[in-house]
Amino acid sequence: MANKLPISDRGQVITLVHQSRILKNNPLGDPSERPFPVYLPAAYNNPDRSNRHFPVLFDLVGFTSAGPAHVNWKGFDENVPDLLDRLIAAGDMPPCIVAFPDCFTALGGNQYVNSSAMGRYADYLTRELVPYVDRELRTFQTARHRACFGKSSGGYGAIVHGMLYPDTWGAVGNHSGDAYFDFTYKPQWPGVLTALQRYARPALKPGRKSIIKSQEKPGFDDGRVRRFLDHCRSRHGPGGGDIMTLMMLAMAATYDPDPKAPNGFRLPYDLNTGEFLERRWARWLAHDPVHMVTKHRANLKKLRAIYIDCGWRDQFHIHFGTRQLSKNLRRAGISHRYEEFDGTHSGIDHRMEISLPYLARAIA
Repeated sequence: MANKLPISDRGQVITLVHQSRILKNNPLGDPSERPFPVYLPAAYNNPDRSNRHFPVLFDLVGFTSAGPAHVNWKGFDENVPDLLDRLIAAGDMPPCIVAFPDCFTALGGNQYVNSSAMGRYADYLTRELVPYVDRELRTFQTARHRACFGKSSGGYGAIVHGMLYPDTWGAVGNHSGDAYFDFTYKPQWPGVLTALQRYARPALKPGRKSIIKSQEKPGFDDGRVRRFLDHCRSRHGPGGGDIMTLMMLAMAATYDPDPKAPNGFRLPYDLNTGEFLERRWARWLAHDPVHMVTKHRANLKKLRAIYIDCGWRDQFHIHFGTRQLSKNLRRAGISHRYEEFDGTHSGIDHRMEISLPYLARAIA
């Protein structure tokens, strides 16, 4: 949709290119040189204020996407730069720089944490991209004036970064971020295990089964995961029915990496019998935001603002997780803003109309 604001009120989207040392030779073979867009508000190029510095926001996108997608043209709707132009021109939020990093991976996405199976994406953001943006642009260069926000996997990344890196971020925004893994992820695994059967060797055959054996090494890939991933990396890429399987494998690579395991990560179920592996699941739960609050209470208290919201019809039932997250934050005495709305996990970019002004005012 065309931006109807006068030219003088419109910001500019530029492209920066960063060569990462941290992502060099990452385990998935993903590129270490990555261009990424950056939004500069109209005030940034005001010749009368050429020495003015600005707060900066980092947009962490959801699974299967990357930052550049948020600056693409959208028919009948605004992209994020259009939204920023409108909110800033209306005085609803102060002018901010917004960076759209590309953290896409061969497994389809990212949770923005360090993983030996995927790469050190938390370090990539906090130790490389943030300083790089500070060097290239007129930012305030302090955590007090810096925030990250995102939806789904990006919302998860934002709240976890607030817990782990308060010396980098002064505020965080979490839209429908993954939480309460027992509700969010666990129900997906039976379908994933069934989908992976297609790639088992020898192939399944109909008929009488005299003995059903557990895996010799439960939680390790017996080859079917590798064959599925090879299928996803083929010329045609993953089909629509493959995305949930790919996503759960990406989560396993994020939450239970093991350099000694096939593909660099373990699984929380026996691939043959579907038996639940509680010890492996404990590794996942250690990364669940609802369980992380108490441990990281001191860091969360350092933040200037925490914004969380979720639709109460979320397909992944994340609203139960965000409710628990808010409850645990409140119990720990951590100030935050929590909202719910009549919506699902999809089509909720309009919620940035609330979160971005809230975060921008906190770091201005």
